[in-house]
Amino acid sequence: MAKQFQLQVITQEKKILDAAVTSLVLPGVDGYFGVLADHAPLIATLGKGKMTVKQGESNVQEWSIDGGFMEMLDNTATVLVDALVIPPKG
Repeated sequence: MAKQFQLQVITQEKKILDAAVTSLVLPGVDGYFGVLADHAPLIATLGKGKMTVKQGESNVQEWSIDGGFMEMLDNTATVLVDALVIPPKG
């Protein structure tokens, strides 16, 4: 099983997610980048695009975001987004 790290996704209104995940892919202003457990400390500016969150092998979520910031520190990723769209289930 892949190593996990903690992910917090926060909008201006509320905390959307606080969970252990195995990978995270984000739209940076210069292109997409990925984060795994034990990543070096990082602060990045986010652009508009899809954020992909993987929790285990079969649980993958994709959300559209419209800019923000991301920090990775001590195996915790904090993503602050300006706007986030969660697609309907089904």
